[in-house]
Amino acid sequence: MMTDLDGADDNGSPTKESTSPTEGAPSNQDSVIPLADDNLLVDISDALSEKDRVKFTVHTRTSLPGYAKSDFCVVRQHEEFVWLHDRFEENEEYAGYIIPPCPPRPDFDASREKLQRLGEGEGNMTKEEFKKMKQELEAEYLATFKKTVAMHEVFLTRLTSHSVFRKDQHLKVFLEYDQDLCAKPRKKMDLLGGLVRSLGKTTDELYLGATVRDVNDFFEKELQFLTDYHTQLKEAAVRTEKMTKKHKEVADSHIRISSSLVELSTAETGSMEKFLAKVAEVFEKIRNMEGRVSSDQDLKLGDTLRYYQRDSHAAKALLIRRLRCLAAYEAANRNLERARAKNKDVHARDSHAAKALLIRRLRCLAAYEAANRNLERARAKNKDVHAAENAQAQACQKFETMSAHGKQELVGFRTRRVAAFKKSLIEMAELEGKHAKTQYEFLRQSLLSLKDA
Repeated sequence: MMTDLDGADDNGSPTKESTSPTEGAPSNQDSVIPLADDNLLVDISDALSEKDRVKFTVHTRTSLPGYAKSDFCVVRQHEEFVWLHDRFEENEEYAGYIIPPCPPRPDFDASREKLQRLGEGEGNMTKEEFKKMKQELEAEYLATFKKTVAMHEVFLTRLTSHSVFRKDQHLKVFLEYDQDLCAKPRKKMDLLGGLVRSLGKTTDELYLGATVRDVNDFFEKELQFLTDYHTQLKEAAVRTEKMTKKHKEVADSHIRISSSLVELSTAETGSMEKFLAKVAEVFEKIRNMEGRVSSDQDLKLGDTLRYYQRDSHAAKALLIRRLRCLAAYEAANRNLERARAKNKDVHARDSHAAKALLIRRLRCLAAYEAANRNLERARAKNKDVHAAENAQAQACQKFETMSAHGKQELVGFRTRRVAAFKKSLIEMAELEGKHAKTQYEFLRQSLLSLKDA
């Protein structure tokens, strides 16, 4: 892990941070392994955190045709990731696919605020206490930074590994164009518009759920499952966050006990002073162990729950788009039926008008013109039927295509979700066991050394 932390400014706020996230976000490539004929491998090889933005260095290796080079890097900001996500969501061709969730906005405000408060309160604590607290807060900041980089890399990995998304021109521009994409941060009006659209989608979902009956049991069951699953994930993520927060509070209490014991040891003399100093050191190390346990729980369980909360919402959005498409298909069917009902005798009138035309043409020019007008009116009405038939056929084709793609995507989502949860839970259990053994051995050794003291 290659990390460069420039430290903090006068207020205790970190100025810049650069990291190569090979530990926080697994790399998707190996420069030694040659590429296959259709490979598109992307990872975030480096990232720089500044006061108001994070710059991600996106490294791409590819053997796909259409790219100017096979190995290149570009620098991107979070707003450009949002821009790319919006391009996929707005493209009707991708309505039948699960659009990977947009990575969350980098938020280091809490860590910066803690470091600033630490800098302001430096005069109220000893130099040793200040150093310890600063190291802990910087570690917390770095952990948040690594997770932010990992989430942005996962988003790109999902796109480049997808058989359809990887061919998108906007993705090609994002990966290859080495200039700014002019994606600006969303203003208040844009955020308000996004809130309105979100409310509209919720209303649309409720309306479609109440008025449209799905013709396929598979999709109906998937929608019911995802609705309940998303709710359960949300609740589990909230409870996990509360658990890790309390675990951190327990860890923080150890450092306060350690500081109090250090102060108490200064008031004692002889063996008691050494004994209290050793106990304080034990509590400090226990605090570090508890902090690592809390961080691992948040990384392996909390992050997994939060990510699949967003991913299940994206899968649910696919099903809502399909219901919307089904509603449009049914409306096209109704329009076609109405057009056919209005024009059920149009062909008969067409032939009759043509025959009358020949007879009346022999009689007079006025009758000929009247027949022409009748014929044009009949044909105009007939055009309505053809238009309705075309609309109905297009709606049917779009619905069937979306259903085929959607079923494949949902089956893949189920497989991916189960594999991800299995991997995260196994790793968390292994880490919990490892931490427990370490804590047990440390406490055993500490008790022996305290008895000797």
